[in-house]
Amino acid sequence: MLSKNMESALNAQIRIEAESSQVYLAMASFAEVQGFEGVASFMYEHSDEERMHMLKLVKYVNERGGHATISDLAEPPREYGSFKEMFQKLFDHEVMVSQSINDLVHICLQEKDYATHNFLQWYVAEQIEEEALARNILDKINLIGDDKGGLYLFDRDVQAITVQASTNITE
Repeated sequence: MLSKNMESALNAQIRIEAESSQVYLAMASFAEVQGFEGVASFMYEHSDEERMHMLKLVKYVNERGGHATISDLAEPPREYGSFKEMFQKLFDHEVMVSQSINDLVHICLQEKDYATHNFLQWYVAEQIEEEALARNILDKINLIGDDKGGLYLFDRDVQAITVQASTNITE
């Protein structure tokens, strides 16, 4: 059984995961309009992944005797300036999500809710991967700078990451 405090904190995380899905979706649309199919595919894939993270939380809350709530979401930006700015925002967003997961783990430990602590370990590991991936992509963008040819090759590289990731799904 979840405490009301834990239920509230998990519901806040449900909203964060839903907003993460929306952020990736907005970035996918931005990239697609710019003609970057690889980046768009990557972002669409991650939007779906974030939605699955949200659903996993919804089911967990409900299975533990709570009531998962679905709230309104903040509208993500439509424009991102450059791909460097977009991926910087993405990295910053993933760091924020990681902090939120860490805060949930802290609440679990305070409340001695070891079942939820165990459940959240998957999210802790997932955020390590998400931050590393975003950092790696941002590093590549920084190396490319404003080189249009480099951006074209980068788009192809990101598309390869998406194809590789889809064949290694372990969720």
